[in-house]
Amino acid sequence: MARTKKKVGAYPSGMILFSLTLALFLIGFCGLLAIQSKRVVTYIRENYEMRAFLDKDLSDAKLTKLSKAIAEKPYVLKTNSSAQMTFVPKDVAAKEFIAETKEDFTKFLGENPLRDSYRIKLNEEYFEEAKLQQAKKDLEEIDGIFEVVYQENLVDNINRNITKIYAVMSAFALILLLIIVVLMNNTIRLALHSQRMLIRSMQLVGATNGFITRPFLGRGMWQGLLAGGIAVVLLLAGLQLAIHNLPELAMFQDTEKLIFLMIGIVALGILIGFLSTFQAVNRYLGLTLDELY
Repeated sequence: MARTKKKVGAYPSGMILFSLTLALFLIGFCGLLAIQSKRVVTYIRENYEMRAFLDKDLSDAKLTKLSKAIAEKPYVLKTNSSAQMTFVPKDVAAKEFIAETKEDFTKFLGENPLRDSYRIKLNEEYFEEAKLQQAKKDLEEIDGIFEVVYQENLVDNINRNITKIYAVMSAFALILLLIIVVLMNNTIRLALHSQRMLIRSMQLVGATNGFITRPFLGRGMWQGLLAGGIAVVLLLAGLQLAIHNLPELAMFQDTEKLIFLMIGIVALGILIGFLSTFQAVNRYLGLTLDELY
């Protein structure tokens, strides 16, 4: 019966491919969550509003001048050169209040005590309590503005929670990466165990370390590329499934960052495959004959 001829660099790779794919998928999932959460945070910040209540009985000319003065402020969010601010007449404000509270205060007061106002969206970089206080003070100095209000301390609470979420996700991704490196290293070592005698035989006939290592590194990098590709496909499929079931997620997509993430996953897979294989092969290259047994 003919013996199967062993080929240098050929070793069982199913478990290696599975482990690396799973690891890259989990890392990619963390990255995907980070990108999505960043977009959600940006959406929350850019839809956060200040309310500027106006003096009573302002003329149309005064309102126009006041609107221009607010729109020129650097902290006011602008989309396509248009300031994101909405004028709310006191009658509209009264209807909104009655709809929310189910109580018509005009019946027992006899008049509408509310004021006309502007709802002003701010640039994301001003989403800090100190900067909001500065913006509030600056707006209140404009002639025609009676008072500026916003939900104080809400911003600091949101920022603290965001920082905690990012810290936890970063720590999890780092721990996961370390586990992956150790796991892959041990898995590849076990796979290469069957080739330790072939490596020794090549050394005895004068093969250089580089010549012996090259096919193993090529296979390791190919496995990393394949695992990265599979992980990317699984992530994109999962993302599309999530968007299909929750269409609102589509508005939080960042195509550019998503492309960079997918490229990074594939590159990380190749890098892990290369480094883990390189370390494992070098370990066998340095063993004595007694240690091989």
